[in-house]
Amino acid sequence: MDRVRVPNGAARLRSAAAVRGPLGIGLADVTLTAAVITAIELSVVVGGGYGAQPLNAEAYLLGALLATPILLRRRWPFQVLLACSALMFLYYMVDRRNISPAPLLCVPLFDAAVAGYLAWAIAIPVFFMATGLVVVGASTAESFVTLANNFLPSIVILILAVMLGEVVRSRRALATETAHRLHLAEEEREAEAARRVAEERLRIARELHDTVAHSMATITVQAASALHMIDAVDRKNDLRQALTAIRATSKDTLTEMRGTLGQLRHADAGLGTGAGRGTDAGPATGARPGMDSSRDVGIGRLPALREALAAAGVTVDLQVEGDPAALPPPVDHAAYRIVQESLTNVLKHAGPGSTATVRLRYQPGAVDITVADDGAGNPAVPPGGTAGDGVARGGGHGITGMGERAAAVGGTVRAAPRPGGGFEVTATLPLDSALCVDRGELPTV
Repeated sequence: MDRVRVPNGAARLRSAAAVRGPLGIGLADVTLTAAVITAIELSVVVGGGYGAQPLNAEAYLLGALLATPILLRRRWPFQVLLACSALMFLYYMVDRRNISPAPLLCVPLFDAAVAGYLAWAIAIPVFFMATGLVVVGASTAESFVTLANNFLPSIVILILAVMLGEVVRSRRALATETAHRLHLAEEEREAEAARRVAEERLRIARELHDTVAHSMATITVQAASALHMIDAVDRKNDLRQALTAIRATSKDTLTEMRGTLGQLRHADAGLGTGAGRGTDAGPATGARPGMDSSRDVGIGRLPALREALAAAGVTVDLQVEGDPAALPPPVDHAAYRIVQESLTNVLKHAGPGSTATVRLRYQPGAVDITVADDGAGNPAVPPGGTAGDGVARGGGHGITGMGERAAAVGGTVRAAPRPGGGFEVTATLPLDSALCVDRGELPTV
């Protein structure tokens, strides 16, 4: 049998206060209005004085009518203040008894101050108090000290009502602003986490593309050569060389892919425990974005890359100009991947037997990279096409990836067919002088 929860007394009072009529009148408003009417009636009873009307049913009725606008305080706080002020003024004019305006105006003044009408909440009681001092002082000829003593309690009550309303308004505004800032901060944390996730996925996609595309292109060419040699007994050495290159390239590819996928696994584990709380969404391994933490992938591997291309039938001429300097790891990694992708395109599109020239030119604060080949290239690539426009040989993403890698370190890439035939990729990567140290030499290639 289902249990039925019976609300306690406080819950019943809150639910009853929450039930409002068509004009927004709730039980709390009715109770407060009744309390104000009671205070006014007490003032009517004791409010005699010079020129006061007799205490009769009319005086009680008019005193009760003064507080009726308070029922609408939640919907129209400013209008209620004006209405109560006007009724108070008419009461003094029509059937006056010397009552204080404080019991009637304290609640409307509080509501008006909370609603932001502070100037009106100050001006109206000042008007009533100043007028009362002048009228009573002129009619009774009492001293200023006596008048001040008589009016001081009402003045204090009105001041406290206005001050309390302003404090409540300020606290509510502060709470609203704090909640808004917390909401914005949460949105910014979520957006930052999503941005880091997207950047990490894009980085891993580039790593896989560069590793797999280059290696598979090399393996494809070597396998084709092996098929042509398989029946030629006198070319066993060439066949062994081709199969050895395939095996070495495959092992290197698997090693790099394991490292990249290992980063993805650690990054996903970190996201599962921290991204939901606004923490960094980067890899949990501590590797810097854009770097392969499993191996030192940089321009120091260019000799091995040249040998792999040579085994596939592409001659690579590596030239170094300027004073070689150690590159910051992100720049070193981006430089190698740009050269690797450029030579992969040479292998895929220019074909075996072509020649590629790789030129590294060190300048103060930057390194220039040029990769040019003498093959036919892809005529579908228009002259002047850049990496940013997504144009790539064979409709792939290689040039786009090179542009993204260069942009990640503040550099630029330009790829276009050469006027005399072939294709050329040029890149400029800036160096951070604070991270660079003079290496003095480049590995012999």
